Amino acid sequence: MKQIRTKTTALWLTAAMLVAAMPSCGPKESGMAYETAAVERGTISNSVTATGTIEPITEVDVGTQVSGKITKLYADYNSVVRAGQLLAELDTVELRATLDSRTASLEAARVKYEYQQKNYNRIKGLFEKGMVSETDYEDAEYAYQTARTDYDQAKSNLVQAETNLGYARIYSPIDGIVISREVEVGQTVASSFETPTLFTLAEDLRQMRVIADVDEADIGQVEEGQQVSFTVDAYPNDVFRGTVTQKRLQATEESSVVTYEVVISADNPDLKLIPGLTANVSIYTMQKPDVLIVPSKALRFTPELGQQASTSGPKRVWVSRGGQLTEVAVKTGVSDGIYTEITDGVAEGDSVAVGFRMVQVAEEDEATGESGEQSPFMPTPPGGGNKKK
Repeated sequence: MKQIRTKTTALWLTAAMLVAAMPSCGPKESGMAYETAAVERGTISNSVTATGTIEPITEVDVGTQVSGKITKLYADYNSVVRAGQLLAELDTVELRATLDSRTASLEAARVKYEYQQKNYNRIKGLFEKGMVSETDYEDAEYAYQTARTDYDQAKSNLVQAETNLGYARIYSPIDGIVISREVEVGQTVASSFETPTLFTLAEDLRQMRVIADVDEADIGQVEEGQQVSFTVDAYPNDVFRGTVTQKRLQATEESSVVTYEVVISADNPDLKLIPGLTANVSIYTMQKPDVLIVPSKALRFTPELGQQASTSGPKRVWVSRGGQLTEVAVKTGVSDGIYTEITDGVAEGDSVAVGFRMVQVAEEDEATGESGEQSPFMPTPPGGGNKKK
């Protein structure tokens, strides 16, 4: 937000007002001055603050579907990989033995199936001629069907063994970078109950996201498309920008505090944002750029000490014109609590009063008859002109 520069203009008050409003000020005269601020163009915004964690937009866990010992690793932390690139190999001795065994089983099942098929066809012909009993025919048919089922099962078992052997070579499913490696050469991985993770890959670290936890009191103000700024402790002087892409409806409760996850996308061309960093987030729930703004306290100012501007009725400010304060009615827009938008009544460059301050006026130098230094914005008191030497 553009900062409003202030200047001080002196306003002499009557002696009676000074006596009523202030205690005795000692040997020097005291006066009251009013402070003004320029009406300028700036941005009015409201924001919601939260904390979150930096994550890659696409993150993939690469595992193995077979058990075995890691024999070779072809990627490490921070390795850039391509889709289809070999990442690791498992020991294949046991897998190849299983494949050989199932190949032999398939051959035995094939021979049996072909024999039973020929036998069934022969018995069927004899049965049709009435030369064998129905029982012999049914036995032959049963043996043939059983042999065919065993043969089909043996073919499936062989395919499974071939597939498992292929799983011993681990390939990258995406183009990306290795952000985590969970295994070492010689380590045995078991996939009996769940797929063990060998690597974690991030697809593109030039595009990141922040998963921010927003308090339930603020989540109603957050919408997709809102602009976001955030900082990370690793680069305290850098401000990163992003956009709200998703407001998740699943609530999380921890220590009686309810929060909702908000997903923020952010460009990362310099690769400064890395997974796991904590982000301090400001989500701008309202933004109005290039509007006339004044400090909100200008709307509460009144020239009479001890008085407060009315909160009802038309809004008013006091504008400094020709060394005098003029009351002006204004129309206001949005406010962030510190600054308020002015839509009508004043123009850019006008000076509005925002408050009082005390000033000290030096006594006249007795030896020279010259008065002390005073503010150029302070009017000369009656009879207080410079004396001739």
